[in-house]
Amino acid sequence: MSEFFKSAAPPNPPESPIEAEVRRIRGLVENHQFGQALAAATRLRTEVPENRDVLYLVAVSQRYLGRIADALATLARLESIHPEFARLFQERGHCNRAAGDRVAALEAYRRAVTLNAALVASWKALAELCRAARQVEHAEIASRQVVQLERLPPPVLTASGMLAEGDIYGAERVVRRFLQTHANHVEAMRLLAQIGTELDVLDDAEFLLESVLVFAPDYHLARYDYAVVLSKRHKHAAALEETRKLLKVDPENRAYRTMYATAYVGLGDHDEALRAFRELAAETPENAELLLSIAHALKTLGRQPEAIASYRRAAAVRPSFGDAYWSLANLKTYRFTDDEIARMRTQEAAEATALIDRYHLCFALGKALEDRAEYEESFRYYTRGNVLKKGECRYDAGALERSLRRQVSVCTREFLAARQGCGCDRPDPIFIVGLPRAGSTLIEQILASHSKIEGTTELADIPRLVQQLQGREHRGAEPRYPAVLTELSPDQLKRFGEKFIADTQVYRTGKPFFIDKMPNNFRHIGLIHLILPNAKIIDARREPMACCFSNFKQLFASGQEFTYSIEDIARYYRSYIKLMAHWDTALPGKILRVQHEDVVEDLEGNVRRILAFIGLDFERACLEFYKTERSVRTASSEQVRQPLFKEGLDQWRNFEPWLGPLKEALGKFPGARGHT
Repeated sequence: MSEFFKSAAPPNPPESPIEAEVRRIRGLVENHQFGQALAAATRLRTEVPENRDVLYLVAVSQRYLGRIADALATLARLESIHPEFARLFQERGHCNRAAGDRVAALEAYRRAVTLNAALVASWKALAELCRAARQVEHAEIASRQVVQLERLPPPVLTASGMLAEGDIYGAERVVRRFLQTHANHVEAMRLLAQIGTELDVLDDAEFLLESVLVFAPDYHLARYDYAVVLSKRHKHAAALEETRKLLKVDPENRAYRTMYATAYVGLGDHDEALRAFRELAAETPENAELLLSIAHALKTLGRQPEAIASYRRAAAVRPSFGDAYWSLANLKTYRFTDDEIARMRTQEAAEATALIDRYHLCFALGKALEDRAEYEESFRYYTRGNVLKKGECRYDAGALERSLRRQVSVCTREFLAARQGCGCDRPDPIFIVGLPRAGSTLIEQILASHSKIEGTTELADIPRLVQQLQGREHRGAEPRYPAVLTELSPDQLKRFGEKFIADTQVYRTGKPFFIDKMPNNFRHIGLIHLILPNAKIIDARREPMACCFSNFKQLFASGQEFTYSIEDIARYYRSYIKLMAHWDTALPGKILRVQHEDVVEDLEGNVRRILAFIGLDFERACLEFYKTERSVRTASSEQVRQPLFKEGLDQWRNFEPWLGPLKEALGKFPGARGHT
């Protein structure tokens, strides 16, 4: 059984003085002492003016005291700071209803239940208002939701609301306590799985949802959650299978149709994904997220003008939509207009702009200003974007370095040599490893232009196997991986290799070789060699300053959390160099190092060298890689559709006046050009 399911609830953190006062004020409201509550909340507001719960209690007290206009003003302020807080919209609904504005009340309640489907009061109000407006179907939907929620045990309903409002650990404590005495309650199990998904404990979330569907195979919401988790775990074929089951039941459901399209994106069938996204967008043409998804698919298919039009449309529909602007910047070839830069500046500076939009806008502005040679201001925006993004990351440089040291201590030359002949002997995989932004996409595009090599994507199969071997980590305990490698039998190693070959078939069309371009696999070369001893491994390397600064400028869709500070990037690069030196010693001749600058300066010589390493004859199409039509998902997608140019090799020097800390943190690497 899942360790996440069995483990104890996290302990309650100590209550701060502010939290204690909020709890006291909430008690005053519950006891109808609204005047005292308002006075206390107002005093506390001077101390913590942006505290969500304090502002909410001020608004509630104002409404009960009949000060509706004041309450609405407080709620407007609350929305500018916490726009996703469902209870503020419920309270706005109450205020508008008290003021006789039924239309505004309906809109507010609908927004509330969209953000938090566990708000019984909002559903009841919706049922009454829809009935009064003769919206019979909507009234019935709301009434059914009330009945369904009121059937839930109070702890499950409470935890659902807490999760929707961002109190993940509080929700976890409540639902775990309930499951201790109601172990097979499917809604509680589903809720714990949702918490696991939020905490990125995806293997346990998958297990919990599988269990729910055993008990309740017709529980469609749980099956949808299951498909989402499978997709997050890069099990796209399985996610598609579950989604098709849901579409048989409800073919018009937009969430299911969106999941269908997302699964096809994961499988690399962007034509089918594009068709599905466009079908959805035809029904809601002002949906900025769908316009973004359409643009991503078009970009991946190499249809850049159409992609640009869709990105720009998304930004027009939602002016603060940072991801739309960053996606344009991330094409690397797009140049922003004066008006677009002005709009980005305005939105980035606006108080109401959400954090995620703000850092996307910062990175986009950094690229826009870099293209205009306004390097000092560009660097300021890149720096601000990195600071904002790092604030929501959980990267631990020390933990990574300890993990890599364990690789060195376990995967010695003697250990690997003793297991010669183990694993699956298929030669199909070509692993391209290294750091992001080091030229791996270029190598992939060159090789995928060969008639016998399949270009796929950054496959998640090796990281998923590592997670399986690692198991659930317990605080303070020594990690199982990579030490667990010493316990694996030859039969297990062979099965793992065969499973990798089988699971990756979905990305292949029958060519003898295929590429896995997951850069972080450099951490697991020992494991790769044990399970696939005949696989080829290419280390894509780039000069330290160029590589590290390119990562600093890049906002990644997910992962790569080491890239959001100069210190972390430098430490990661140094750790990478050290570990690759170990692999060279432990597996002599196993890894081909390809220097990006060498490829740019002598394309044909390096193409012949790489193909000889793989054991393939030279093909001239590899030199005209930019003519090869295929899906490319990474940040370099548009660059590899153009011939090589040398001007970009030393772009970091434009920012050299501000990169002293990076130079110092990196130190010196033998033979590194351009870095002294």
